[in-house]
Amino acid sequence: MSRYDSRSADPASYRDRRSDSGLGGPPASASASSRRDYDDGGAASPRKLNLDGLPHFEKNFYHESPSVRAMTDSDVDEYRLRREITVEGRDVPKPVKSFHDVGFPEYVLQEIKKAGFVEPTPIQSQGWPMALKGRDLIGIAETGSGKTLAYLLPAIVHVNAQPILDPGDGPIVLVLAPTRELAVQIQQEATKFGASSRIKSTCIYGGVPKGPQVRDLQKGVEIVIATPGRLIDMLESNHTNLRRVTYLVLDEADRMLDMGFDPQIRKIVSQIRPDRQTLYWSATWPKEVEQLARQFLYNPYKVIIGSQDLKANHAIRQYVDIVPEKQKYDKLVKLLEDIMDGSRILIFMDTKKGCDQITRQLRMDGWPALSIHGDKSQAERDWVLSEFKSGKSPIMTATDVAARGLDVKDVKYVINYDFPGSLEDYVHRIGRTGRAGAKGTAYTFFTAANARFAKELITILEEAGQRVSPELAAMGRGAPPPPSGFRDRGKGYGSGRSWS
Repeated sequence: MSRYDSRSADPASYRDRRSDSGLGGPPASASASSRRDYDDGGAASPRKLNLDGLPHFEKNFYHESPSVRAMTDSDVDEYRLRREITVEGRDVPKPVKSFHDVGFPEYVLQEIKKAGFVEPTPIQSQGWPMALKGRDLIGIAETGSGKTLAYLLPAIVHVNAQPILDPGDGPIVLVLAPTRELAVQIQQEATKFGASSRIKSTCIYGGVPKGPQVRDLQKGVEIVIATPGRLIDMLESNHTNLRRVTYLVLDEADRMLDMGFDPQIRKIVSQIRPDRQTLYWSATWPKEVEQLARQFLYNPYKVIIGSQDLKANHAIRQYVDIVPEKQKYDKLVKLLEDIMDGSRILIFMDTKKGCDQITRQLRMDGWPALSIHGDKSQAERDWVLSEFKSGKSPIMTATDVAARGLDVKDVKYVINYDFPGSLEDYVHRIGRTGRAGAKGTAYTFFTAANARFAKELITILEEAGQRVSPELAAMGRGAPPPPSGFRDRGKGYGSGRSWS
């Protein structure tokens, strides 16, 4: 039996989610509901919420295993250094080296084993003990680092320790995500790992009929994964409420702020009880993201994987080709001829119109390409993703709607047909390949219009040990781009063939 399986309260008030055992919370060590003093940043003050009648909840479930307890300070420092883990905060727990050190129930461990995971990723190794202790948490890690399970598995533990939902109750766990695609992928993981303990979840996002989502909410679900706009719609229509939310996750907070969701996030958080546990995840740490964290979190742990400086995944080979705008399509076709071997290829465009035009041209030229962007219906986007994941259509063109949170295994190549509007988006785009320990390759078309990014791009390339062409180096020093038709002879993209 898991060490989480001891409950002090009336057993009848908890869901018997498994015939043999359920997850529960330890009575004495739990952090009881306690009101906070914090700045609400101009949102409706959480202290105005009526907490009377809301159930007490447990949120500290962590017990250090003997093997973790035996780690000396120097052992901990060496492990964190080796796995590039930086921590901040008081009373930071030691990292765990194996899944069994965390103390997850056996049926959760079986799901982990079935998924083929060998050891916790760095963010999981340090993030799980932090999250299970019930404290607020800031996690900064690149996409593909395993952060989804870093917050979902503690969420399952949290849910199982709470009184069951009564009719009319809203969720216990709320996960906010910036895009429909990411929200759907999070729910797939929640379903997979929550099924053993009969935890119900639903996904709330726009672009599809509300009916099925409303029915899920009315039946009662413990976990809601939502995009901010559709969730506010459901709240204003009284289809759900947030009075029972005690575990709040903001995933890809930087992306949500980039997309202008700041007012919606504040409106949602103002309706959640202030003694909740909040987990705040971001791939980058700009000033706006930090300011929002200061307003929503209390006495948080902070864990950083790698450096806070912007850098690319070292498992990705990066190639940058300086090319005139008018020659990009011909370059693309020649590149596809070089690399096309049935592997998945993700091509990024700046605009929806450009995405459709290039996809149409590729299909006319015989390439198995489909496109995904914000103007597509949800059904069409789901179908395109399915075709791409299955390999039936191994080439997918996309706008940045797919750049963050898109979890497609075995994307071998990423092509930046258009250079993105920021270096952060460049790093996130190419991060669609080289995931979960695999190697990947990214190709980027760089034009005279992109010259202002040359210096920062060179920094990213050099940090990752990638070759910087003399032409790009010259642009980084402020020199004009090479003339149209320039050919870097004999230096093709790793294939031995030259692009021209």
